[in-house]
Amino acid sequence: MPLLKITTNQVIDPDDLTSFIKLASETVAKMLGKPEGYVMVSLETNPHMLFAGTPAALAYLELKSIGLPAQKTTEFSQCLCELIQQQLDIPKQRVYIEFSNAERHLWGWNAGTF
Repeated sequence: MPLLKITTNQVIDPDDLTSFIKLASETVAKMLGKPEGYVMVSLETNPHMLFAGTPAALAYLELKSIGLPAQKTTEFSQCLCELIQQQLDIPKQRVYIEFSNAERHLWGWNAGTF
């Protein structure tokens, strides 16, 4: 049920892609206290992006989950920004994150909904 979409204008070495998205998946599962077996991570690299008038390294993240606790979004933002800074060398101030709480009946899986 949790989905983390990462879009960055950075080029990531193909040898590092799998380990990065695996670490992102583990991070989301731990943050949300949900089984990693339900976590999906999507990564889009090297699109044309601009933030604050410059194409310097940046990332846009979307974290969507059923039961996303609004009171923890600041904590989640810190955790995800750390991940992006450490793994992709993108400064925290160059990361935007959109949090979405998905309603069970609007999240499909396995030919049904949650």
